[in-house]
Amino acid sequence: VQLQASGGGMVQAGGSLRLSCAASGRTFSRYGMGWFRQAPGKEREFVAAISWSGGSTNYQDSVKGRFTISRDNAKYTVYLQMNSLKPEDTAVYYCAAELSGQAATIATLYYYWGQGTQVTVSS
Repeated sequence: VQLQASGGGMVQAGGSLRLSCAASGRTFSRYGMGWFRQAPGKEREFVAAISWSGGSTNYQDSVKGRFTISRDNAKYTVYLQMNSLKPEDTAVYYCAAELSGQAATIATLYYYWGQGTQVTVSS
């Protein structure tokens, strides 16, 4: 499975972006999907995750109420809608696939990773 993240860019604080992650394989609908991010000089951290059916989601506390993860299994794509962006959201955002289908929050549970897309929020 190959994952291609897109949708990053530069936005002012308070703005919005929608990230997309397109998967290459038909097995996409079996996987839990997650978004992680890594800021310069910091470790990669969990942002949001969604189960294979979309029925379960998890979020990092700092993005709850601002970010929404969703998926379209027919299009083999997972999304991250990011609203009310803050400068501290600046990072490279990665999508990842987890084989058991759960909305996992731990990076080591994810098997496939995309290449990352840069999000920069200016104050």
